[in-house]
Amino acid sequence: MASLTCLRPTHPHLHRGSVLLAISNRCFNHSSLLNWILSVNPPRTAPPRAMAKPCSSPAQDLVASPGDFEFVLPLKIVEYPDPRLRARNKRIVAFDDSLKKLVHEMFDVMYKTDGIGLSAPQLGINVQLMVFNPVGEHGEGEEIVLVNPRVSQYSKKLTLFNEGCLSFPGINADVKV
Repeated sequence: MASLTCLRPTHPHLHRGSVLLAISNRCFNHSSLLNWILSVNPPRTAPPRAMAKPCSSPAQDLVASPGDFEFVLPLKIVEYPDPRLRARNKRIVAFDDSLKKLVHEMFDVMYKTDGIGLSAPQLGINVQLMVFNPVGEHGEGEEIVLVNPRVSQYSKKLTLFNEGCLSFPGINADVKV
């Protein structure tokens, strides 16, 4: 007697492109189910890789206005999949007290959440600004502020680091940098 499997999506995050949703109203015997899944999702020959998009030139950047620096305390970490994390960030042209206040608050949030780096978009503020301290402790190490950062050159040497991100809580991974 042939065994039959009927699949029904039970996970709340299944979406239209999901294999389980696509086969949820079909019944298969076990071997045809495996063949069908492999035809829809052929096995990968290489592990998945993250790819970064080339950055835009400064001339193409939108410019931050004074309103982009308005925020309500306490600042809170924005977590994935919040769309602000993928939004285009504006170039900073005014180096004034509002920027200084934001930088101060960013360091405060970073230290309170045990981070070593934090970007403004991680707080829902879409400007090109990042703060970090490699030691991660207030009063220790060097506090560094990056405004409108651009990668101008890089080393071909790769080093393996275990990385985490405050916007992806509880997730750490080995990253080659």
